[in-house]
Formats: sequence, C-alpha cells, structure tokens
Amino acid sequence: MDTLTGEIVTIIYFNEINSYTIARMLTDEEEITIVGYLPFVNAGDNLTVSGQYVVHKEYGRQFKVETFKKNIPETPDALERYLANGNIKWVGPKTAEKIIQKFGEETVYILEKEPEKLATIKGITEEKAIEISESFIENKELWKIVSFLEKIGISASYAKKVYELYGTNAIEEIEKDPYRLIDVVRGINFKTIDEAALRLGVNIDDEQRIIYGIKYALLLATYNGHTCVIKENLTDFVSTLLQISESTIKEFLNQMKVRGLIVIEERDEEEWVYLAEYYEAEKFIAGKLILLDNVKNRKRIDNIETKLERIEKINRIELSDKQREAIYAVNENNVCVITGGPGTGKTTIIKNIIDLYKNEGKKVVLCAPTGRAAKRMTETTGEDAKTLHRLLQISKIDDAKYINEGIDIQPIDADVIIVDETSMIDLALMKYLLMGIYEGTKLVLSGDVDQLPSVGPGSILKDIIASNRMNVVVLDKIFRQAAKSRIILNAHRVNSGEHFVEEEDEDLNKDFFFVQETSEERILNFVLSLYKDGLKQFDNYEDFNSVQIITPSKKGDVGTRELNKKIQELINPKDIKKEEKSIGAFTFREGDSVMQIKNNYDIAWEQNGEISSGIFNGEMGTITKISNISESVEVDYDGKIVTYAFSELDQIEHSYAITVHKSQGSEFDVVILPVVRSAPMLLTRNLLYTAITRAKKLLIVVGNKDIIKFMINNTDSKVRNTGLKYKLEVI
Repeated sequence: MDTLTGEIVTIIYFNEINSYTIARMLTDEEEITIVGYLPFVNAGDNLTVSGQYVVHKEYGRQFKVETFKKNIPETPDALERYLANGNIKWVGPKTAEKIIQKFGEETVYILEKEPEKLATIKGITEEKAIEISESFIENKELWKIVSFLEKIGISASYAKKVYELYGTNAIEEIEKDPYRLIDVVRGINFKTIDEAALRLGVNIDDEQRIIYGIKYALLLATYNGHTCVIKENLTDFVSTLLQISESTIKEFLNQMKVRGLIVIEERDEEEWVYLAEYYEAEKFIAGKLILLDNVKNRKRIDNIETKLERIEKINRIELSDKQREAIYAVNENNVCVITGGPGTGKTTIIKNIIDLYKNEGKKVVLCAPTGRAAKRMTETTGEDAKTLHRLLQISKIDDAKYINEGIDIQPIDADVIIVDETSMIDLALMKYLLMGIYEGTKLVLSGDVDQLPSVGPGSILKDIIASNRMNVVVLDKIFRQAAKSRIILNAHRVNSGEHFVEEEDEDLNKDFFFVQETSEERILNFVLSLYKDGLKQFDNYEDFNSVQIITPSKKGDVGTRELNKKIQELINPKDIKKEEKSIGAFTFREGDSVMQIKNNYDIAWEQNGEISSGIFNGEMGTITKISNISESVEVDYDGKIVTYAFSELDQIEHSYAITVHKSQGSEFDVVILPVVRSAPMLLTRNLLYTAITRAKKLLIVVGNKDIIKFMINNTDSKVRNTGLKYKLEVI
C-alpha cells in the first residue's frame, strides 16, 4: 500500500451513519481527493493515510484509504487550523488564534497538562478552560479507538458507534470482550471480530465466543426475515463458524436457555431456537390478538343490515355478497382480516365500514406502515390516515438491533382501527401496534398476503391467516369493472402461476403492454425512449400525473443507480440556471425527483404555515432549491417543505427509478417495469406480482419472456421460519 501524509483541506461528503468520507488532502506534493471510512475527521486535521491510488470513471484520480491515523499538528499554524475546525468545545477561529498567540509550540502541553493557564486568555473562564482540555483529550481518545480497531482488523467505520457505546473506556472494554462489537453495529462480520479476538488471546472454547457465535447466527437469520431457526441447522452452522464440536454447541444452547437468552420451542416435530425477545414478541402478538378478539364486542352495531342498505343507497353502490360478508364479519368480531388481490373490493369495504361506524358516533382510525401507503389510504377513502409510527408516536426504532422492550407507545384513542398494507408489517411493528390498542377496540387488518413480505423479520399477515384463529374474509372475485383491466387480470394470472394474457381481446382495456427484448442495452434504450418521446405509442398516455420506473435491482445497467443517472441526464440535465450539489458519484440538481430512504423522526417540515417533524422511508418529492451558500437542499414532499444540510444528503436518493421493494404501498398512474437477468432471490413471483400491482392506469413490461417465466415459477422466497401461526393455534 502507498502512504500519504497531509492536511485535510475540505470535507466534500460525510455519511453520518457509517462515516464514509470524501475529502481533499494537501500533501507536500499535491492536493488529492481521498475516499474511505474516516470517522471523527475534520477540515484542518493532519492525517497519515495508507491505501492505493484508483481512477474513478467520473472523478478521475483518487486515493482510496484503507487505514489512517491522526497526527498532532506539528506547527503552530497547523495546530491553529485544527483547533479552529469546531471540533473542540468552546474553541472557534478567534479563540484558536488567541491560544496559539499565547502559547505557541507549548499549546498541546498546556491543553493536556496545565489547562488552567488557558483562563489567562480573555473570554476563557476557569470552567471553560477545563472543558476545552477535556474536549481536546477526548478527541485524542477517539483517534486511539480508530487506531486500535484498525490494528485488530476492524474497519474504522465502526469507531463512532463503538465510542458512542463505551466512551473513552472503549479499548479496555473491547480487549476484555471483543464480541461485544456484535451488539454495536447491525450486520458486522462475525469472522472479523472473531479473528481479532483470537489475536487478542481469546481461547477457541471461550464461553463468550460460543455464546456470541450462537447469537450472531440467530441475528443473521432475522436479517433474512426469519424469527427462529431449526436447532439442528443452527448447531451445524455455528459448529462450522466456530470450528468446535456440535456437542459443545448443544451444551451452550442449554446454558443459554436456562439463562433466558434463548428459547427453544418444540413444534412440527422439530426444535426451533429463538433469541428470547423474538419469541416473546411472537407470544405477545398471539396473546394480545386472542385477548382482543375474545373480550365483549362493545362496538357491535345492531340492525346492521338495514343501516348498510341505507349507506348503499346514499353512495349509489351495490355491494357484493362477499363484501357484505366482510362488513358483517367486522361487526361480529373484534379482530378481522380482509385479504385479497387487486380489483377485489377491499377499498369499497373499508369506505363502508368507516361510514357505518361514523354514523354510530364511533371514532374510526386509519393507518398504514409507510407514509406512501397512508397517503394512498387517505386518497382512496377521503379520510385522514397516519403511519403507524406517527399514530403510536414511536421513534428511532429502525436502527435497534433487537426489539426494544422499553419503548414508549402512545395508546390509540379509537373505537375501530383499520390497518392497510398489513403484509408490510414486521414482528416489531406489529408488537408496538398491539401494545397501543385498548381491549374492546375493533381491529381490522387489510392486505394482500401474496405481495412481498415485510423487510424486517416475521410473516405477520400470512401467519394470522394460516392459523385459522381470527375471522378471515378472502376476497377472490374480481369485480366486473376491474376484470376489464389487463393489469389486474395479469396480476392474478401471475399469482396463480400463469403467464401474461397475450391475445387481443376487445373487451379488455389496453392498459398493459409486454415488450419482448433480450438485450439489456436495447431494454435500457427502450426505457429511456419512453421518457424522451413520451408514451404516444401506447395510446397517448403522456398526460398522466405519475410515471414511475420500477425495477427488481439496484445494480447493473438497468438497475436503479444507472437508470437514475441516465434519466437525470435526459430530462434534467446540467443547466447554468439550476444549482446542483455533487455527493460522491451522484449529483443532486434542482428539479430532481428524490426519495427519502430512511425514517427521520426529527427533521422539520413546513406546510401552509404549519411546522412539524418527521419524513419517512419511501416518501417521494422534488428538489426545489439548492443553496451552496447555506449548504442546504430544499425538497417538496407533496407540499411539506423539508430543508436538508449537505451533511444529511445520505438520507435521500434519486427516484426516477426505484426498486420494487421501495414501491410497496404506493400506486402510480404509469409504471415501466424493465426485467433483466439478476440474482434469483430478486426474480421471484411475489416480486413480479407486487410490481404489477403498483400500476393504476398503464403498465409497460419490457424484458425477456424466459426471465418472466422464471419469476412466475420461483416461489421459494415466500418461505420464512416463524412461529406466530403455531402460537395462535395453541393458545
């Protein structure tokens, strides 16, 4: 590796989550861009970095940092710049200048050994002098943590999390138990920690090593949607991971069970192992659902048949027998599930339930797991719908490794709670929802069980339905109007394992087109041409409000990353009249379509004079203003104006093209769906089905027919190891 020493001139980009940094460094020979994980690095810092020169296809020659260390600035000028960078408490440029003028080359000694002398400078009290010294020393400790982690082979990207958890005692704590790092960062590689621990002298049969090896394996399963693992499979995996005998693993499993760290559940003639809190969450959900359903039905409406007929006349609709069955089921049961595919009448049922109970003076609350799903619920019902996070007033749960037992839930004041897109709700969110529901409240769970499952662990809707313990109404009839839609017809065909309808039929709407293409280059060019030339070749659908590209993958020439760049160049190119801000390989420009990609509960927004907070994963908006003076970007989310600092731009990404997973809970007038060869785990039936059902008025699928057939036949991804169904059955 090459080594450079120099001063950081400016920070171009810094990711608050993992400390990935792009910066300009001034060495004795040149000024060069450096990239890498550089926590606690600021403009003015002097670094020694090791790595290699690389050539970025857009930004040219750069230095990719593998390891680094901070150096105490050696000259008074360099030390002044370091002190002035805002990283030391109470010290800005003017105070830094005063300190250097007073103490010169003795500054570091004064800061560390005789801080009381700082109080001889006007404006610095004795109390401030001590705090300045403590802040300076604390920063040195951070450097030591970074250096220590790198020496044991752990990326500096974890240093910030480590320091936040353990403070200045981090090195001592890690040396005592390196496996604690598994509790610090989601997805950290166990083998990296294990190798570091063994180098630090941990024995291969150390108790903590084995316990954390088991915990890691169970956590790994939750990242793939499972809540539990078959004991034999777990034993085999951990034995290979740790290179110790299966009998030793089984012995420790018993110890962990006794200590309450895990739970082993016997069902289906197998032993299933859980991390304790995942088992308890499933147990709580099952118990609360049964409790809610079994209490007295206090919200039941008498003479509902007559009252429903009156609503039908007022609304000039005629409900089907199945729709009436669903509404009566809600009336007769405290917990009810309504499930079905597109065009089967779920929205009409929900609207009539709202009318019925509101006419009785009952309070009906509508909610959904995501912002876009809640917005769509509002649009289709005409009633206000909230995200579950906002309704329950829960925040900052997304980065938690385990289900937070101590989280505060705002109880829901409602007679009837209707939850849409329930298939998107994971184990943790379902637990929080049920924690907020009073006994006697009616709960209606609506959703399509055949869509993509939740991102987090669990299979909530599917397990509730399969248990046969709750009243479930399955809507399996496509209504006459919906049956004319090729979109809806093909969605149901795909869900049944059949290919698209290809023959012409005058009775069917021309709202679905399949374009056969095998070349990725031609698929890409076709998608771009739709943006360039409009949709005239498809019966002039160009007047629709929302045209959205949805694709299975982020990667590749037809993945979201490349598509977003190409489309930006096509419809929002560089313009001297438009401000822009480059972040790494991406450029944000005024007029760009963007999406929030993580929940931010604290960020402020303003709408029509109202000021509130919270923008959530999946919300889409448009960049209206970029200021390089205030270093900020303004985004309009359907009237909610949010201002991001440049340092916060890792929270958004371009959204001309989005993944199918990101599209869940949303609908768009026009959807363009390119399908190319990708990882089998992304080419599944439920992913294709979910993508198709995002389109309201026009769907254009372009791709290889053989890959489409593969997706339709690939149903493996639906299987998740969970125990909620069993718990509901046996309670």
